[in-house]
Amino acid sequence: MPLVQLHILEGRPLEVKKRLIEEVTDAVCRTLGAAPDSVRVLLYELPKTHWAVGGKTMAERQAGATAGPAATATETGGRA
Repeated sequence: MPLVQLHILEGRPLEVKKRLIEEVTDAVCRTLGAAPDSVRVLLYELPKTHWAVGGKTMAERQAGATAGPAATATETGGRA
């Protein structure tokens, strides 16, 4: 019984998540020869404040990206 765990950021529409689960199930079936009913897919959605890259949460990174170049210079102490 294959078990696949996926961790993604919150905010995607239900239809996108359903398609992801279907596509992952299909890939496991093709690759391992498993029956679809034997494949388990666990989808974990994490808040953007609970996922970090380079010491900054994704919420912080997205806020910086939408603020533009001025925010980037401020965040780096004026260094590019």
